[in-house]
Amino acid sequence: MKIKNKLRFFFVLILMAGCLIDIAKAQDTVIRKIDYGKLDSLSSNLLNQKRMIEVFLPQDYEPGSDRKYDVLYVLDGGNWNTGLIKETQHFLEATSLMPSTIIVSVLGIDRNKDLSPTHLKGWETSGGADKFLGFLKNELIPYIDKKYPSNGENTLWGHSLGGLFVTYALLNEPQAFKSYIAVDPSLWWDNCYIPKIASSKLPSLSGLGITLFMSSREGEEGKTMKIDTMNTILEKYAPAGLTWKSIVYPNETHNSIRLKSTYDGLKFSYAGLNNKAQFHPMNGIILKDKPIKIWYFNDTTTVHYTLDSTVPTILSEKMGHELTLTKAVRLNSKNFTARARYNELITGDFIAGKILPPVSKQKNLKPGGFNYAYYVGKWEEWPDFKNLKNPVKTGITNGDFNLDELHKKDNIAVVIDGQLETKEEGYYMFILENGEEANLYLDNRLLMRMTDANSQLCTYLVPLTKGFYPLRLESFHKNEGYKLKLSYLTPGNMHTKNGIPIPLNLQYGQN
Repeated sequence: MKIKNKLRFFFVLILMAGCLIDIAKAQDTVIRKIDYGKLDSLSSNLLNQKRMIEVFLPQDYEPGSDRKYDVLYVLDGGNWNTGLIKETQHFLEATSLMPSTIIVSVLGIDRNKDLSPTHLKGWETSGGADKFLGFLKNELIPYIDKKYPSNGENTLWGHSLGGLFVTYALLNEPQAFKSYIAVDPSLWWDNCYIPKIASSKLPSLSGLGITLFMSSREGEEGKTMKIDTMNTILEKYAPAGLTWKSIVYPNETHNSIRLKSTYDGLKFSYAGLNNKAQFHPMNGIILKDKPIKIWYFNDTTTVHYTLDSTVPTILSEKMGHELTLTKAVRLNSKNFTARARYNELITGDFIAGKILPPVSKQKNLKPGGFNYAYYVGKWEEWPDFKNLKNPVKTGITNGDFNLDELHKKDNIAVVIDGQLETKEEGYYMFILENGEEANLYLDNRLLMRMTDANSQLCTYLVPLTKGFYPLRLESFHKNEGYKLKLSYLTPGNMHTKNGIPIPLNLQYGQN
């Protein structure tokens, strides 16, 4: 299977698993998980009243965990808005377009008062947005940060008058939220008050790295919201620190626009999150005057790289699907998302070296498979492989080799060793995938260290010649299931990117 396809297959499996869970929940056939929110309240000194909120913790939240989450604040809270947003967020999370998120439903008392920036005749209580914004910034957000597992990165969502308030908050307290989503905002308010003040306020947003998403409707009713007026101001005055987008939806009403706007707005707020900076081979040895190819299989539009050990910036060279290296370098690849917190930096070290020398074939080894030894323990972390004794099972990695069929499936250590025969001279790329923790040695040289934290797919490029090389693979499986796979690319099929298992007739062990 091609490395490119392996990557895609691996991520598809994850997505399928997420989708199956969602389907099961929707049909109530296999899994039934009701997503209850916690009704909470706090007394506001600024508003001089008690305010109710409903807090929905992420589905993967575990009490006692030190994990922290982004927070999504929903204006005009309650089932009408929050129910829609909650399900949309779950879908985006399942498809890797958004992280696990705390949702705070801000229940209203007098929306005309809280959400409007100025007083209008005929709107008796209007004009309280300043105090309400102070409540959000100085009382509610600190309360959530203290009581719930918040990481301090917030999104503000609002529809209609709520959307008007979102733009007001953006201009007046831009650092309170990382993302602002204004759904069909009522920017007509007070003869376009918000667009009028925007030109003088927008420069203060420079360098903050925040996002604004606005939506509107086609037709005469859509035009009355005056969102096009705000677009004109943004096109002229929006600074580099503000990433913004405005969408006009056809065939939508003031209410129906919430669905598409919520999906697109949240997705825009985390643009690039589902992309990866990983390239292959991830590390390796490069020969003098023997260039190598680096492959990148994901979206190139958000990834930049450097070859001088510096951390890439948005101004660095853009990553392509293939990159040629002609000498030893440190390759840094960085995926830039709409949230800097989720930017991913990958580093690969390609060191100058020579062809690894082969060794003599051991007389007692025969082709047909490497040797393996299987151990059971109660390890909480990587075992001391040098002192492992009394294997539960030993054998040969022939066609019948399948440790996953053994009765004991967790807390196991496996050692596979023998000699690898190579038939060609040139670059070989070794591939480890789907394991938990593993070390791959060639000629007693550690090529790769796979851990839960780094990758489920590790690759290493090494120049070899014809002959025999000692190979040793150590792996630790704390969780159930032995899924680790070792494959490689040879000089003859390197251009195909089609990794294959090491043929049994090239695996030598004590048969």
